[in-house]
Amino acid sequence: MPDLLILLIDLVAINVLVFGVYYRRHYRRDMLLAFIGLNVGVLAVSAVLSGVTVGVGVGLGLFGVLSIVRLRSSEISQQEVAYFFASLALGLICGLQPDPRWLAPALCALIVVTFAIVDYPRLHTGYRQQLVTVDAVYSTEEALIERLEELLTAKVQRVVVNHTDLVRDMTLVDVRYRTLPKPTAGAERSELRTAVPTMPSPPTAPARHDDRRVSLAALDG
Repeated sequence: MPDLLILLIDLVAINVLVFGVYYRRHYRRDMLLAFIGLNVGVLAVSAVLSGVTVGVGVGLGLFGVLSIVRLRSSEISQQEVAYFFASLALGLICGLQPDPRWLAPALCALIVVTFAIVDYPRLHTGYRQQLVTVDAVYSTEEALIERLEELLTAKVQRVVVNHTDLVRDMTLVDVRYRTLPKPTAGAERSELRTAVPTMPSPPTAPARHDDRRVSLAALDG
């Protein structure tokens, strides 16, 4: 008979992983049901299989079939594939309930803590990756990197040219880069002051009333 405490530990672990780690950092709501549904389904199947006599090959075959499950309706990132695998592993470990009894909770805690640390946002601050289509074909990699740094306002770390179209003069590039820190408000003001020259003050018009006093004094004389 399955240990209900270990089943409860799996439910706690998958909720911490999905809501406490994944959703707070990636904010993709449609993946929550996929992760939790996969975990609970694998947990139920493996718990049933743990109560009957099955060979190791059956368990490995089940693990292999479930591990290739992919959503074809929408594209998912490599990070989400990792969360799929973690959800599957949590359900399989807690469903099979290996001996000793503390092993399953310890492995669940190890998976959750590992994802919480490795997927911590501050470890990847400023680092980005995207596919960029450049409207030119460059003969050297240095010229391509210089153009990408100008477009992205960043420091390019690695460039992989995926496709070059000589007919339409385009290049598809997989670029990994690090964003540059934005200038502070004080630096922007100082740059603006140095860039905009100060206008000289207009010359003052001569006082007309002095001329009138001189002419009146000449007439009196």
